[in-house]
Parts: sequence; C-alpha cells; structure tokens
Amino acid sequence: MTTMTEQAMTVLTRLASEGGEHGGNHENLSPLGAGLGAFIALIVLLIITMSFNKDR
Repeated sequence: MTTMTEQAMTVLTRLASEGGEHGGNHENLSPLGAGLGAFIALIVLLIITMSFNKDR
C-alpha cells in the first residue's frame, strides 16, 4: 500500500511541476474585461430576478 501511495505522490508531483504553459496565466485575457463581463452578467441576473419579484 505504501508503494502505491509513493508512486501516486511521485506522479502528482511530476504533473504539478509540468504545468508551466497551462498555468492559467493567459496573456490575452484582460482582468478588466473579465471583471466587466462578470459585472454585466450579474446586473442582468439582478434585473431578471427583480422582474420576477413584482408580487406586491
């Protein structure tokens, strides 16, 4: 059982160290654009929710 755990840890460590090009730091993804997109999506969801909540 320990050899399986040691092998798994070795494989996971190797996979974690290889993630250089797929690290999530995309140069073409602007934080401002992503933030504005999320903000607009939340505002649209708020408007939809408020339109369904006209009970009174």
